[in-house]
Amino acid sequence: MTSPTNLCSQCSLEVKVFVSEPLLTPAQISGGSLLKVTLEAAYSVPESFIPIGPLQNYMVGLQVPSVGEKDYPILFKNGTLKLGGEREPVPRPKKWPIANILAPGANNIPDAFIVGGPYEEEEGELNHPETDDESQLSFHGVAYVNMVPLLYPGVKRIRGAFHVYPYIDSSVYEKTKCLFSLFRDTGHHLIQNNKVGGVNSPLSKPVISKNLKEDKTVKEKDIEGKPKPGDVQAPSIKSQSSDTPLEVEPSLCHNPEGQQYVEAGTYIVLEIQLDKALVPKRMPEELARRVKEMIPPRPPLTRRTGGAQKAVSDYHMQIKNISRAILEEYHRMFGKQVAKLGSDMDSETLEEHKCQLSYELNCSGKYFAFKEQLKHAVVKIVREKYLKTTSFESQEELQTFISELYVFLVDQMHVALNQTIPDDVQGAVSTIYTTSEQLRLFAFEAEVNENFEMAAVYYEERLVREPQNLEHWLDYGAFCLLTEDNIKAQECFRKALSLNQNHIHSLLLCGVLAVLMENYEQAEIFFEDATCLEPTNVVAWTLLGLYYEIQNNDIRMEMAFHEAFKQLQAQALQARVTKQKSTGTVEYVEEGGKVESSLGPWGVANGSSTTAIKVEAPAGPGAPLSVLDEFLEESSKLQSDSREPLLSIQSQDPTISQKLSNILLKEIPAKKETSKCQDSSTFLHPTTYGISQTPTTIFMETIRFLMKVNAVQYVHRVLAHELLCPQGGPSCEYYLVLAQTHLLKKDFAKAEEYLQQAAQMDYLNPNVWGVKGHLYFLSGNHAEAKACYERTISFVVDAAEMHFIFLRLGHIYLEEKEYEKAKKTYLQACKRSPSCLTWLGLGIACYRLEELTEAEDALSEANALNNYNAEVWAYLALVCLKAGRQLEAEQAYKYTMKLKLKDEALLAEIHMVQETVGFGNPSF
Repeated sequence: MTSPTNLCSQCSLEVKVFVSEPLLTPAQISGGSLLKVTLEAAYSVPESFIPIGPLQNYMVGLQVPSVGEKDYPILFKNGTLKLGGEREPVPRPKKWPIANILAPGANNIPDAFIVGGPYEEEEGELNHPETDDESQLSFHGVAYVNMVPLLYPGVKRIRGAFHVYPYIDSSVYEKTKCLFSLFRDTGHHLIQNNKVGGVNSPLSKPVISKNLKEDKTVKEKDIEGKPKPGDVQAPSIKSQSSDTPLEVEPSLCHNPEGQQYVEAGTYIVLEIQLDKALVPKRMPEELARRVKEMIPPRPPLTRRTGGAQKAVSDYHMQIKNISRAILEEYHRMFGKQVAKLGSDMDSETLEEHKCQLSYELNCSGKYFAFKEQLKHAVVKIVREKYLKTTSFESQEELQTFISELYVFLVDQMHVALNQTIPDDVQGAVSTIYTTSEQLRLFAFEAEVNENFEMAAVYYEERLVREPQNLEHWLDYGAFCLLTEDNIKAQECFRKALSLNQNHIHSLLLCGVLAVLMENYEQAEIFFEDATCLEPTNVVAWTLLGLYYEIQNNDIRMEMAFHEAFKQLQAQALQARVTKQKSTGTVEYVEEGGKVESSLGPWGVANGSSTTAIKVEAPAGPGAPLSVLDEFLEESSKLQSDSREPLLSIQSQDPTISQKLSNILLKEIPAKKETSKCQDSSTFLHPTTYGISQTPTTIFMETIRFLMKVNAVQYVHRVLAHELLCPQGGPSCEYYLVLAQTHLLKKDFAKAEEYLQQAAQMDYLNPNVWGVKGHLYFLSGNHAEAKACYERTISFVVDAAEMHFIFLRLGHIYLEEKEYEKAKKTYLQACKRSPSCLTWLGLGIACYRLEELTEAEDALSEANALNNYNAEVWAYLALVCLKAGRQLEAEQAYKYTMKLKLKDEALLAEIHMVQETVGFGNPSF
């Protein structure tokens, strides 16, 4: 008898296998890689697969290419059919593709499991949530798997779901250059040995190659399902590494049995894995080291008080010390007498004390000591404040400088004495300090008015104040790009990167400048480092792809654009989820198998197909951008004339695609327009042009970034991609960018042409009318500019550059003597983003309306923000002349002449008022 304990016990056998020497040498291991192929499952198989009658055998085959040898076949046999609705467990063990293993669980691969994963990260066709109905199917099927991702740097695994299409020899040969199906040779031979029914594929006659030397870009992989007694077709799957888009249109009569696959929507899930990547990827540590070698990090400088401010401060300190010493001497000499007389001391006694004190200081040598004590501080002011370090050319120049220096020293002496001995009668003078944001706005104003010298002064002032602020260096570099000083721009961007070597924008801009200056090796380092530091950055991946396009590296270009599109998709999905959470809506997704989306490769919403479009690079890296510009213009004309897409893109189901596009259009959140002063430059730093909720592309995202930093030379290349992108193409924002680039070149005719195209596409876009207003203003047509500006400010949504719209509209009102309208317009500008120009315009309008008090207040604000504006001093002189203040009128007139007022009519008006009132010009 056997006890219950013995009944529960199980026998086990441990087997160890030894070999006398390794199967692979260390050199072979280090120089090769291990290929792993996992076929997870086939879904939505035809109803004919249901075993009604004899049993069926399901097989999958793959041909592995081998250099100089015959392709090696891999077969997966003995597939198991499961009833509809039955799900595969996850995780589940991977199995060896070996038949006739009787031991339970022996066909499971140790420590290898199918774990699945998010479909968004798959490389297959079916990596989106929406269903795309197929219009064609086949029983003996073939699936095309893009193997190019295995050639991307660092990629070791691809996994995805792939449609099964009809197997037709002519179509397969056209795409793969394979003459035979795997099941017609190796697979068919194996099936015959297993006593299974034969294969009967349509068009079994081989296709004769016209050029047998042609490279084979696709290797064949077959999957087959066969009823034992019958003659039923099997699906055969192929793996391809071609850039050719998938457009399968076989005739139904060639493979009538295979129609059941399409009706069922059959697809397979396939994983291909390598032990080591075919193309190694540079590690982030190596990229960071290379960046440090090119741009060594600079530690923050020790903050030292110096320069003009320190010189004036030292002068104040010496004045205070000397004043205390003089007071002590006075108290020693006359202290008792002053205490005795008190407030009864008369002016004669004070004058006598002053003379005696002066005599005592001179006789004792203290006066000379005070001069020597003050001498060093005055010398520092001359060197640091007035930058005088060389001898004067003439005696007249010396006397002029001494007079100016004397006035300054006396004024600063009074400041120091007032701080030491406060005056109860006179209040403290407030100091107006301009912020960094205000200086940036002033610089933008100078840029728009093409006063680049003044703009540079403002940018440099920001750098002097905060030399460790990398944003200031980036802004100055963008300004240098505008003035086409690429060398100085490169210095600024590299300085910013040296302050923070993990700053993405600094890395990208260094890469852009490296490309413009044809330092391509450095450019690749910068772009790759940016993608490593921030893998979700769409612009970084797109710029990397554009770099590879210049280098004619199509595989890596496709890799970078694909990654950029994937990140843009993820951002759109996240925005949609955030919006649903904020609005309390819930989206229900139908459960089921994988589906094919109409989302295209480089955009958010695509209503057509998965066609990949590649824009060829110029013949050489130094090809002129004017060729691209001409190409863009001609393409735009064709697009405008025909009103049809430039490229023929076939939709597999236009109805469903259109529905998906509409859904995405509704769910993409609108971008809120901002009108902050730091983003208000007219043509130089535009914000997003699109007002309506329109889909974006990776190229338009990159264009916005490049336009913000004035990298117009680089924009033309990206515009070419945007034009040909299935999700992009000519749009309102596209034409606005084109118009902007031509405005910078003063090509008003082309700019007007593109603005007309933009207006036709989005007539209610305030940016269209704002830029049209700038066009007419710059070309001298102020009447049309006025109409466009008035239309722009009438919209509910603000345009991107409202600051300059108000400034120029107010200027036109002043020209046409509509002073009330000018006053209201400039008031709005002062409320939004006050500057010297906004307050000046308001002051002029008030002066013309005879509102002298308001005019003086506005002009004083303008003068406080910029006391080097001759026009402000001129109107201050007019106000003081009208108010009867002679001394102030003369002072204002003096600065007007010193700063060389260029408005001759305004100067003549000042002279006329001076003659009327009888004062104001000291030369009378």
